[in-house]
Amino acid sequence: MQPQPDPDAVRALQGGLGLPSALCRLLAARGHRTIGEARSFLRPMLGSLHDPAGLTDADRAARRLARAVAQREMVVVHGDYDVDGISGAALLAAWIRALGGRAGAIVPDRLEHGYDLSSPGVDRAAALGAAVLVTVDCGIVALDPVRRAVASGMDVIVTDHHQPGPELPPALAVVNPNRPDCAYRNKHLCGAGVAFKVGQLLAAALGRPQEEGWQYLDLVALATIADQVELAGENRVLARYGLRALTQTTRPGLAALIRRAGLGPGPGNPLDSAAVAFQLGPRINAAGRVGDATAALRLLLTDDRAEAGRLAETLETSNRERRSVEERTTAEALEALRDEYEPSRDRAVVVAGDDWHPGVIGIVASRLVERICRPVVVVAFDGDRGRGSARSIPSFDLHAAIAACAGHLERFGGHHQAAGLDIERDRLSAFREAFCSLARRTLGGAEPRPELRADLELGLNEVGPDLCRYLRHVGPFGRGNPEPVFIARRVHLAAPKVLKGNHLKFRMARNGASLGAIGFRLADRVPPVQALMEGPVDVAFNLMENTFRGHTTIEAKTLDIRPSP
Repeated sequence: MQPQPDPDAVRALQGGLGLPSALCRLLAARGHRTIGEARSFLRPMLGSLHDPAGLTDADRAARRLARAVAQREMVVVHGDYDVDGISGAALLAAWIRALGGRAGAIVPDRLEHGYDLSSPGVDRAAALGAAVLVTVDCGIVALDPVRRAVASGMDVIVTDHHQPGPELPPALAVVNPNRPDCAYRNKHLCGAGVAFKVGQLLAAALGRPQEEGWQYLDLVALATIADQVELAGENRVLARYGLRALTQTTRPGLAALIRRAGLGPGPGNPLDSAAVAFQLGPRINAAGRVGDATAALRLLLTDDRAEAGRLAETLETSNRERRSVEERTTAEALEALRDEYEPSRDRAVVVAGDDWHPGVIGIVASRLVERICRPVVVVAFDGDRGRGSARSIPSFDLHAAIAACAGHLERFGGHHQAAGLDIERDRLSAFREAFCSLARRTLGGAEPRPELRADLELGLNEVGPDLCRYLRHVGPFGRGNPEPVFIARRVHLAAPKVLKGNHLKFRMARNGASLGAIGFRLADRVPPVQALMEGPVDVAFNLMENTFRGHTTIEAKTLDIRPSP
């Protein structure tokens, strides 16, 4: 049973804020126990963002970029091929241009160049006439490519958020909140967030007002949410105001993508974090997974509405292809698991296949983690060379584990929950043994199991439009600020039915109050419907609003159902 919030704190919040009891209980349960803390959380301000000068080397990077703008030197921004790297590259290149500078933006081709800054990336920057090469969301472990760029006469600025190796790249400036000598308080900025901070300092160095920078928050929110960094503190402020900017974006490409995804935003229909995470983000990522990531970069940079429409359609096509390839590869990976995976023995899994598309193995790794609740590494081999993507569970530091096995790898990079690696075929067996042995030592003998943590017990009579309206101020939701999970205890189910896709639809009722509910793909994960109807049950759920033909109803998005004790 979840702990109950401090009743004195709840009473104080109710008296001082005049908010519903359920919301005050939720605030207190999440640690916002005073009126000041609750107000700051519910209405975060842009003025609370940290000073970007707190990032080591950020001032040095901004001064060099300011000189490049003033002298009309060419700046080439090199991003990565995911949403974070693409958004960050577009952000910084567009900002430099708006300040009067010359800037180009490039991203690598996943199949041709691999991830991170590489020698081909340096060559592409040189071909564009780069005097300054800036990396976004990459570069922190690209020691040799940085040396090559410096030797060719470029000034290199590395901006990244991934974990540094034992040696920093020999760049003019290395801006990364996770470098050991950086005291910046927010260690969870995404790559585009770091680029935004550098842009703020650059604009200030050129005498531009701070408010001009807010127009780039749509790209920061897109990257922050899609990259699944913690949506707490400063990141939550960036995402919250960025979602507002995204709803009203003037970027033709983003607007076209939003329309193509069927989201149709407007002042009365704002985009939320779920729309970014499950609709916009996958479409942009698809370009780098099975298509050309440059198409997504051009989409974010174009000022031409016709081109924006064409590029949005290109990304839609790539996303359909990505889903098809992902489903096929996931099925093959699950088939391989049947021969290799023993739940009582294995605390981690390394699975490999030939001719798997490197662009989808990260998603496949995530699907396997959802299925078996273990850290997973998926490797796609092309001949004797393999590219791997890894995903983890919250209790296992993936980057640290892979770093401990680095002797078996060509290269690797990433962070706590996600990583990428290159490996030779003849090293796979030794890497698998080393990685899985480390996981056994770290996770211990008990089998890892998924956990559902509820925030609050909620009476059905407390559910209404006011509570849902106020809950919007608790968002945006994501890692570090999850969507609230409520429990309704000892309720009775009425009119249950199983819909196509194993969705379970019903109403729950208690003491004269009732609430409609749906559990997506839940029918095969809970006791049979007849058993659930035999007595009272406890239901864990999120609250959601459905609007159809102008009429809004409130439903419980059911996560689990168990017989009441």
